[in-house]
Amino acid sequence: MTIQWFPGHMAKARRQVTEKLKLVDIIFELVDARIPVSSRNPMIDEIIQQKPRLILINKADMADPNRTKQWISYFEGQGIRAIAINSDKGVGLQQIHKITKEILKEKWDRMRSRGIKPRAVRAMIVGIPNVGKSTLINRLVKKNIAQTGNRPGVTKAQQWIKVGKEMELLDTPGILWPKFEDPEIGYRLALTGAIKDTLLNLQDIAIYALKFLETYYPDRLKARYELEEIPQDIVELFGIIGTRRGCLMAGGVVDFDKTADIIVRDVRNIQFGPLTFDLEILVNKDEDKE
Repeated sequence: MTIQWFPGHMAKARRQVTEKLKLVDIIFELVDARIPVSSRNPMIDEIIQQKPRLILINKADMADPNRTKQWISYFEGQGIRAIAINSDKGVGLQQIHKITKEILKEKWDRMRSRGIKPRAVRAMIVGIPNVGKSTLINRLVKKNIAQTGNRPGVTKAQQWIKVGKEMELLDTPGILWPKFEDPEIGYRLALTGAIKDTLLNLQDIAIYALKFLETYYPDRLKARYELEEIPQDIVELFGIIGTRRGCLMAGGVVDFDKTADIIVRDVRNIQFGPLTFDLEILVNKDEDKE
């Protein structure tokens, strides 16, 4: 299955981001802690070029904390500051102002040397759909000023929002890119909710999730569905899960659609514990150390 989603408003949003870039001092790039690389839009590098940037690794409570620490080190090795946050609960947000000041210190010092009084920081928030941009803004502003929803595509237009006297934020709609070069990226985006479920075959997404869990978190998979062993045959595994979760049709036949929905929701609702799906780079680095 090929997964793509690039509606017209995303192309428009890309043009708007490019146009407003000259107005901002720094980019806050929001990524999903479960997929810190797969949730990075490769067009962003092309659009923002050399503009200062801070990567905010959001939904950190849903990801493997040890892997998140590794990803922070990885990004900083690329010359990009990164911090883990949970915008839903407000965890880690106090670091944003502090690190932003550190990143912009040279620019602010130059302004002062020319007798220019530093103004409020102007930041643009960018990221893919459903990564938590509006929730982050509401937390920073301490009121529900940006529309939120646990589904992709809620924010449709740009808007400037004041955060006290120290910062002004430009919210932007979530932007995906026209083609996922790696099919794995499409599956990860779909599994974590960045693409509308109505556009997906959830059975394929559930199969991807089960194979991932079997490879990287087999004990959690067995514990969740009370398995002594994980069947090699994916249809058999689906059947066991569906039967145990009561997803049965007439004649005791397993309803694979309902079973797939349960598996995907279990992943999204952290029923397997915190998971990190982007692992290849980190696993390769781990192997290099051995």
